[in-house]
Amino acid sequence: MTIPSVDESPAEESPAEESAADGSPARTAAEERHATWLELFFDLVIVAAVAQLAHLLHEDVGPREIFLFAILYYAMWSVWTSFTLYANVRGERTLQWTVLTAMFGIAVMAASIPQFAEGGAGYKYFVLAYIACRFLAVKSWQRASAVMAEWPAAQQFVPVIPWVSSLWDGGVGMHWHYFQWGLGIVLDIAFAVGLSRRPDKMLKDAQKEREQERRRWTRRFANRRGPQPVVPQLPDMQIVHADRSHLGERLGLFVIIVLGEAVAQVVNSAAGADWHWPLALAGFSGFGLLVCIWYLTLQYGASAVPNATTRTYGLPLTLPTHYLMTASVVVIAAGLGTLAAHPDGELSTAHRWVLCAGAAVYFLTASFIGARTGAPLRWMLGWGVPSVTVTLLLGVFGGPLPGWGVSGVLVLVAVWHILYRRDVRAARVRAAVPRQG
Repeated sequence: MTIPSVDESPAEESPAEESAADGSPARTAAEERHATWLELFFDLVIVAAVAQLAHLLHEDVGPREIFLFAILYYAMWSVWTSFTLYANVRGERTLQWTVLTAMFGIAVMAASIPQFAEGGAGYKYFVLAYIACRFLAVKSWQRASAVMAEWPAAQQFVPVIPWVSSLWDGGVGMHWHYFQWGLGIVLDIAFAVGLSRRPDKMLKDAQKEREQERRRWTRRFANRRGPQPVVPQLPDMQIVHADRSHLGERLGLFVIIVLGEAVAQVVNSAAGADWHWPLALAGFSGFGLLVCIWYLTLQYGASAVPNATTRTYGLPLTLPTHYLMTASVVVIAAGLGTLAAHPDGELSTAHRWVLCAGAAVYFLTASFIGARTGAPLRWMLGWGVPSVTVTLLLGVFGGPLPGWGVSGVLVLVAVWHILYRRDVRAARVRAAVPRQG
C-alpha cells in the first residue's frame, strides 16, 4: 500500500533527507524498521477475525448482514489501526502487555461474531471487548505522551460513547443499536479527518489535559503525611508522525492476511465438493482473481495508476481507503467461497451480488485513488470507470451465468487493469528509444 505524507506533496526526498517520527534522522536502507515478532503475532488474530466475518456472508445474505459486516469489520480494523500506529511510533519502547491485551480483545470480538449475528444479548461481548480495546488505546497514547495528529481516531474515545450507550437495551430493540454503532463509526471518521487538519488544537487540548493530570498528582502526594515522596514527572505532550516505510509494511501485511483468508475460503469449499470440470474452472478463476488483486494492490501501490507509487498522501486518505479495499477483499473471499461450493450452477442473486459488489467497491476505491493521484483521463475513462460499470452490470444481468463464469468475467476486468500498466511501460520504452533516420 502507498503510505502518505502529511502535506500531500510528492515524495521526492531520499531516506537520508527525511526525519523519523521523533525528529531524529531517518534510518538508512540498511537500518530500516521491519515488523517485529510481537507485531506479526498481533496480526495473526486478524486471520481468525476475517474468517468469522466472511461466514456472515455465506448463508442468508441481506441488508442486515451487509450492515453488520461493515460495522464489525470497521470495529476490529480500528482497534488494529490504533495499536499498529502506537507500535509504529513507539518502536522498541512499545509496551508488550498493551499489544497482547489488544490482541486478546480482538480475539474475543472475533469469537463473539456468531452470537452478535444471531441477535439477543450476545452482541454485548463484542461491544465490551471493543470498548475495552479503544480505552486501552487511549491510555497507551497518553502514557506515551504522544499526539497522533495524522489519525486522531487512534486515541479518541468520544466516538466510542455511542457503543457504550448500546449496552443498555432500553426496550427499543436492535434497530436502535444499529443506529448507535453507525453513529460511532461516523464520529470516528469525522474526528480522524477533521482533527487531523488542526494539529495545533489537538496538541493544545492534550497539553491542557496533561496539566490537569499533573495537578491531580500533586494534590494526591501533597496530602500524604510524613516524608514527601517524589512526584512523578509527566513530560509534555508531543505531536508524533508515523514511520512511513514501517507502516507501509504493516498495511501490506494486512492485505496479505485477508488475501490468504480468501484463498482459504476457496480451498475449504473445494475440499468438500466433488471434483469436476466446473469446480476446476471455478477454482482457477477464483485463484486468478485473487492473484490479480494481489498484483494490483501490492505491486501498483493500491491501484493500477501510473503515478500511484510516486506520489503519496496523508493518513486521512490512506487509512479509509485501506479499510475499503481490505473490506472488499473479505467480501470477495466470501463470494468465492460460495462460488466454489456451487461452481456449475447459477449463484443466488444475493451471493452473486456479494461477489460483484465486493469487486465493484475494490475497483471504485482504486478509481478514487487514481483520481486523487492525478491519473490521466484516458485511464479513468478507459479503465477505472468501465471496471466499476462492468462489475455492477454483472451483478444485475449475470444470473444466467454459471458460478465460474461470473468469476471469469471478474478476472478479465482485473487483467484489463494490469494490462494498462504494461501498456504505459511499453509506451515509455518506445519513447526512450531514439528513432532511426
